[in-house]
Amino acid sequence: MAFAIIAFCCVFILFASAGSLLFYRGAVLKRISSVITRETEPTSLTSTIQKTSSSISFAVEKLERVVPKTQAEVSVVQQRLIRAGFRRDSAVKFFYGTKVICPVLLSIIAFLTGIANQSPIVFYVAAIGLGYLGPDFWLGKKIKARQKKVKLGVPDVLDLLVICVEAGLGLDQATARTARELNRAHPAISDELEVVVLEQRAGRPRADAWRHMAERTDVDVVRNLVSLLVQSEQFGTSIAKSLRTHSDTLRTQRIQEVEELAAKTTIKLIFPLVLFIFPCLFLVTLGPAVILMAESFKEFLKQ
Repeated sequence: MAFAIIAFCCVFILFASAGSLLFYRGAVLKRISSVITRETEPTSLTSTIQKTSSSISFAVEKLERVVPKTQAEVSVVQQRLIRAGFRRDSAVKFFYGTKVICPVLLSIIAFLTGIANQSPIVFYVAAIGLGYLGPDFWLGKKIKARQKKVKLGVPDVLDLLVICVEAGLGLDQATARTARELNRAHPAISDELEVVVLEQRAGRPRADAWRHMAERTDVDVVRNLVSLLVQSEQFGTSIAKSLRTHSDTLRTQRIQEVEELAAKTTIKLIFPLVLFIFPCLFLVTLGPAVILMAESFKEFLKQ
């Protein structure tokens, strides 16, 4: 009798669950999906920081209207931002927003630390000036650092272009393959090559795309490479031979630059030797003699 009751309960539960799945399937799926999305929703510290940073950046972008500027200044700043690797449209707004935020923050820091109590006008003017010019100095350093990375990646670009062209690929396909291969080793110049590939796919002539790359980077080595490619295309010379010759020339120039830096080290070592090392040597070598002479003079005066 007990076995029959248990079997009846199991069958009843089975049929009830099957009926609920058949008739209330949409509600069940909706509830399951809500639970899954609630569980998979990122609630970690990283997501909170990302949301906070996005809101702060949005607020900073809104403050850019305070800074007076002309269209020519905006175009110059946008070109500098592109050379530093910031190509988004919001980069200009964020840059001008930081020129408002930085003076305010420096002034608040000067007020809270009590530095400005001694001479408020001098410190507040200095805080406003440094805060306003700080983003420009930071952007200049970013441009120089990126130009240095681009310059270091040019020899590898030349080698890969020579290999791809000699293997039978065209210059456009070789550029795309070089951009993919150098994505991790030299991301700066790989990014520029990807822009060149995208411009060519959009229908822009090859010479114009490479010239735009030279203008974006503003590096002498890249300008020489672009002029070499454009002249090779105009006069119909072999691109592989031209690239190989230019690669050898570039390596020779790099060796000469290293030798020049090594030759300059002897001159640069004079200042630390005179200011730091020589006084210590004089103190160690002449110090005991000076002490003995002073004691001997004291005894001579006593006599």
